[in-house]
Amino acid sequence: MQTRTPIKVRGYHLDLYGHVNNARYLEFLEEGRWNFLEQQPGLEDLMKSGLGMAVVNININFRRGAFMNEELEVLTELTKVGNKSALIQQKILLKGTDTLIADADVTFVVTDQKAQKAVPFEGELLELMQAWQKKPE
Repeated sequence: MQTRTPIKVRGYHLDLYGHVNNARYLEFLEEGRWNFLEQQPGLEDLMKSGLGMAVVNININFRRGAFMNEELEVLTELTKVGNKSALIQQKILLKGTDTLIADADVTFVVTDQKAQKAVPFEGELLELMQAWQKKPE
């Protein structure tokens, strides 16, 4: 399932050069991931069970600067589920166009919050991750 998250570029997102500061893209991507997660079944149960999620790697490609008052859209989808980690792919587009601002691969793990260790994707957890990955029919 792919989600779309709107972002409007504000003055506080900009750097000295008048475009969005590179660090702000991490915030835009995180907003997109939270929007994605909030729309997934079972997230609340996962959190209540003592499990959590942790980003372990982010690779970002900056394709075009974003500027004051531009409207962006963050596209987010879970594309790969491995044994202990999963991959979320994200794109930031100029809203209403195919103009790519940035794209990112975000690898995350599910952790046992008490042990602070990644847990394998097995049983119900694997089924949950696969449900989040599933494309609507």
